Amino acid sequence: MKAEKKSGANVKQAVPFFCVSNIEESIRYYVDGLGFAMTTKWIDKGKLRWCWLELGDAALMLQEFPKEGHDSWIPQGKVGEGVSICFICEDALAIYREITSRGIQASKPFVGNGMWVTSLSDPDGYKIDFESETEVPEGTEFSAHEG
Repeated sequence: MKAEKKSGANVKQAVPFFCVSNIEESIRYYVDGLGFAMTTKWIDKGKLRWCWLELGDAALMLQEFPKEGHDSWIPQGKVGEGVSICFICEDALAIYREITSRGIQASKPFVGNGMWVTSLSDPDGYKIDFESETEVPEGTEFSAHEG
């Protein structure tokens, strides 16, 4: 029996949904530090509970997990540990320069798999990579005076 392609054209976008321990701290990191824009939010009883953030054509969602009540969750370790999101960019080196100028700690860019890669971790341990295609030889490390 031949499998039919039914839902493929219906899927538009994959958006990471991060549970965070402190939404205000995460907003500062993603909006002030990385340059995301908050385009949608849910405020409940005067408190920001959820938001949609965009950077270029990419998006992610943040929601602070409740620490009390029947839906509460107390994580055993860093919430984002083991989760990695790759943002494919036109110029990862420009992103690196921009975010480090705002005081965000990011790894020195290097070329891996034919792409410039710079990595960082958010306040909850989610790993974020910014990558862009390059013809530069594999294993090359970025030097600020070059770029």
